[in-house]
Amino acid sequence: MFKQTLRLLQKSVKSSSGRVASVTPAYKNMLRDPSTKYAAFKGVSLPDRTWPSKSITKAPRWLSTDLRDGNQALPDPMSVEEKKEYFHKLIEIGFKEIEVSFPSASQTDFDFTRYAVENAPEDVSIQVLTQSREPLVRRTVESVKGAKKATIHTYLATSDVFRDVVFNMSKEDAIAKAIETTKLVKSLTKDDPEMQETEWTLEFSPECFSDTPTEFAVEICEAVKNVWEPTVENPIIFNLPATVEVASPNVYADQIEYFCKHISEREKVCVSLHAHNDRGCGVAASELGLLAGGDRVEGCLFGNGERTGNVDLITVALNMYTDGISPELDFSEIEQLIDVSERCNKIQVHPRAPYSGSLVVCAFSGSHQDAIKKGFSKAEERAAKGDTKWAIPYLPLDPQDIGRSYEAVIRVNSQSGKGGAAWVILRTLGLDLPRQLQVAFSSIVQQQADSLGRELKAEEINELFKKEYCSTSAISLRDFEITKRKDASEKNDREIFAVIQHGYQRANIKGHGNGPISAFIDAINNKFGVVFEVVNYSEHSVGQGTHTKAATYVELSYVNSKNEVVKKWGCGINTDVSQASMEAILSVVNSLVDSKEISI
Repeated sequence: MFKQTLRLLQKSVKSSSGRVASVTPAYKNMLRDPSTKYAAFKGVSLPDRTWPSKSITKAPRWLSTDLRDGNQALPDPMSVEEKKEYFHKLIEIGFKEIEVSFPSASQTDFDFTRYAVENAPEDVSIQVLTQSREPLVRRTVESVKGAKKATIHTYLATSDVFRDVVFNMSKEDAIAKAIETTKLVKSLTKDDPEMQETEWTLEFSPECFSDTPTEFAVEICEAVKNVWEPTVENPIIFNLPATVEVASPNVYADQIEYFCKHISEREKVCVSLHAHNDRGCGVAASELGLLAGGDRVEGCLFGNGERTGNVDLITVALNMYTDGISPELDFSEIEQLIDVSERCNKIQVHPRAPYSGSLVVCAFSGSHQDAIKKGFSKAEERAAKGDTKWAIPYLPLDPQDIGRSYEAVIRVNSQSGKGGAAWVILRTLGLDLPRQLQVAFSSIVQQQADSLGRELKAEEINELFKKEYCSTSAISLRDFEITKRKDASEKNDREIFAVIQHGYQRANIKGHGNGPISAFIDAINNKFGVVFEVVNYSEHSVGQGTHTKAATYVELSYVNSKNEVVKKWGCGINTDVSQASMEAILSVVNSLVDSKEISI
């Protein structure tokens, strides 16, 4: 009873004036004051940070962990055959470092590691992960025996919450364990005379680096480095993971820069970034981490991975690409890559995923479509002058660079404006519609999309245009001849004799004017008793060389049966510009015949 009364009081309280004072009701589950339960992460103190003034100027080293970190996060992990297919696709893209498995976890993982070792190109390093336990380390090293290049990846949780809560381990205990594991790996690899055919690299991760006191991360990595004894030619890899993203990307960047400034023999160290996406900032954290001194980026294609995923390597790479920096990874056939990923991971790539999503290069909004269409027109003008720089509104990347067609850029539904349908007609039929015709056609397209309640396909838009503006349903032009009258005034000295056909019947028509179009209009007016007048006329060429045709657009006005002035467009396409114009005029006539506004 008390709780019910309290809820009523929370909803409304009467003031001293008798009016109901507004009282914000309590949230159902969330806290009004989350500071009673949560606290902002406090990063490292770095008042002399330099990363904000830096820029990314070159590609980092890349590590794909799709086959290990990504695979372990799948509801239905990849089969061996699927892992093989994915492995070869990663090599095809250009990855030189691939983390393939946790070999000590199962015989399947061990066997696949052997496959990767035996089938990797000589310049591709096979990386494997192991816990800091001697039997597992030995099994892991055995799995990559004979590899040309191999990286043994060890890790140890170093954050306070993991050491205290999960492992009950002091900082001194953690350092001792890291040293012990490093000595074991070293004895089994680069110190073993029988293992010298392989170029061995060690990667060590102070797990949960983003939640670890940064000075302790430096301390434990120093201890590992002193044991491993890296060289400038073959540096040790320190992976500094945002295992769980706990702060904004600038905090991670401060941690990376602090580490880079305080680790000794920096030239013998490769700082690797492994950002997760718990706060949705994995890409930003990786990019700022590179500014802060990171040398390598670890992640998965399309952001696969535990919880919200690892950083999306495709996004990081193509962000560089659109800044004019080669990422040294080839995503020229993004659709093929999507197909492999979706088939092997059984997870769909989100349609709004940056660069990769099926909708990210599509515009439905009328204003966006109009801007894109104008952008392409300007680009053609610039290209003619030798300017190849990409500058298209709403499109940071040329879709063709990743194997997508321009046809996918603009898609038409009831929200689309004049530019959308006009773009489709331009790209598919090669017809550059004049603005007034774009406006007229867009209303027809919108009505059709509204009536169907869906997006219109390009073929449907084409058919709609042809039916509305290129009608040959009733009357067709069979022949014509234009002569110059010697006895006429200069303004009306052209005479046309034309043959038109309706069904099996042909009719001869004749008219006069100051040119082919006006003479043909006069002939049509004489034949049908309707006074047509040309309001707008436009033309352009379609095609090139011997296949060039003329496309003409004619807008006619006439007075209908209700004594209203009506305007109507027609389009004609022919190798002869005069005939194309006459066909455009006949298209208008045919529309009126079809609607029974005029009779033959």
